[in-house]
Amino acid sequence: MASISHAITATTNPYLNLPHPAQTRSSILRLSHSNSRRVIKNVGVFAEHSNSTSTSAIDFNDPDWKIKFQQDFESRFRLPHITDIFPDSPPIPSTFCLKMRTPIGKNIPGHYSLDEEWHGYINNNDRVLLKTINYSSPKSAGAECIDPNCTWVEQWVHRAGPREKIYYKPEEVKAAIVTCGGLCPGLNDVIRQIVITLEIYGVKKIVGIPFGYRGFSDKELTEVPLSRKVVQNIHLSGGSLLGVSRGGPGVNDIVDTLEERGINMLFVLGGNGTHAGANAIHSECCKRLLKVSVIGVPKTIDNDILLMDKTFGFDTAVEEAQRAINSAYIEAHSAYHGIGVVKLMGRSSGFIAMQASLSSGQVDVCLIPEVPFNLHGPHGVLRHLQYLLEMKGSAVVCVAEGAGQNLLQNTNAKDASGNIVFGDIGVYIQQETKKYFKEIGVHADVKYIDPTYMIRACRANASDGILCTVLGQNAVHGAFAGYSGISVGLCNTHYAYFPIPEVISHPRLVDPNSRMWHRCLTSTGQPDFI
Repeated sequence: MASISHAITATTNPYLNLPHPAQTRSSILRLSHSNSRRVIKNVGVFAEHSNSTSTSAIDFNDPDWKIKFQQDFESRFRLPHITDIFPDSPPIPSTFCLKMRTPIGKNIPGHYSLDEEWHGYINNNDRVLLKTINYSSPKSAGAECIDPNCTWVEQWVHRAGPREKIYYKPEEVKAAIVTCGGLCPGLNDVIRQIVITLEIYGVKKIVGIPFGYRGFSDKELTEVPLSRKVVQNIHLSGGSLLGVSRGGPGVNDIVDTLEERGINMLFVLGGNGTHAGANAIHSECCKRLLKVSVIGVPKTIDNDILLMDKTFGFDTAVEEAQRAINSAYIEAHSAYHGIGVVKLMGRSSGFIAMQASLSSGQVDVCLIPEVPFNLHGPHGVLRHLQYLLEMKGSAVVCVAEGAGQNLLQNTNAKDASGNIVFGDIGVYIQQETKKYFKEIGVHADVKYIDPTYMIRACRANASDGILCTVLGQNAVHGAFAGYSGISVGLCNTHYAYFPIPEVISHPRLVDPNSRMWHRCLTSTGQPDFI
């Protein structure tokens, strides 16, 4: 994966650099598609900027700044389409119609024979509002503002769903599915629904790439033929039918394999790193003038993908985390001066720890990567645990894996995906807690629980099952509509398409000034540990 990551940093999206009649560009305000959003801490404003551009580049005295910002936003969020590379590619009537239950008609190759028009398609101009709250002040809790006055600026993203016109003939499609990174609840659900929807369109050649990107280069790994019969019941168990792995070959090798095998639709299930790889594959296909649609489905149990309400597997992780938290509570509550420490997933984002703590009602201290804390000192976590033992006799600590890494020794080691290998903050807190109470002469019974692999290997719950089903369907709709280099996700309760560069610029983080984090603090009753 290191080779893929290297290619990403040097690659821009060629689709976004090509002229298109529907594309509006602002010549005054240029905000790169690789922009990241940073929180301006002193005023609580979210700014959108590139490496050399910030909100200071916007002339707020210009009466047209708002229009120019919206034009640039529309330009950045324009979806790459195969007609950008193949302008003469003809659209054909969609073969997706829920009025018909029969396969593609023999007499009319390429589409269903319909007696009447079906009104279930999405118009290409349909949009979903990205933000729904009109903040009156940048000092409002969780305020996300463009300008210092927190002016309301409409930002729209493309609505997902089936289109009336498609750009692939189903009989000519060979679709491939690959699952990368670590396990996550719902992988099989997405695989299943992609296969089912492809078959409804009329696709006959569907394969799975085994063990992530590695399956494109390892000669010992062969394609897995997929059909509704194969995937019918795979959603009833956790894991991935195709297997997962980190790392893999370079982008050129992957695209060589796509070309050799005649794959023209690739569905990539993974997180930020995997999506970055998908974007690099998409870009290389454009350079080679290959008609291939690369569609990402955001798979991250940490819920750390930008612009999306949530990613699949997150709800299941929060629900399963309740078991570990409840066990820690019982252990702590049943012991004399018992302290239960639970470590949950969350490398850079503390959404699982926050939501699990909020929902359990049994957590006294929640520690996440976005909020720094001290273990020692008069305002540290350990002093608060001492107070809790004195007041209620027990305590439960929930900590995200990426929290407090500044307290641990940095080994500089990296995994196959290029991620820094973190120290175990849970074990560190357990050891420091025991040491602290021993030094002050107070008995403490500390229990440590790490349910990481139990959580990510389980079957998706009902909420995630629905999310996975709809994501899989919309991924296929996006591919047949001719889009590529996009990801599908839930935005303000509606499903939308996003250009991949816009959702991978950096991980989505918990805003320490958000109402949800404030609710968590209200539930735990913890103070500021700085």
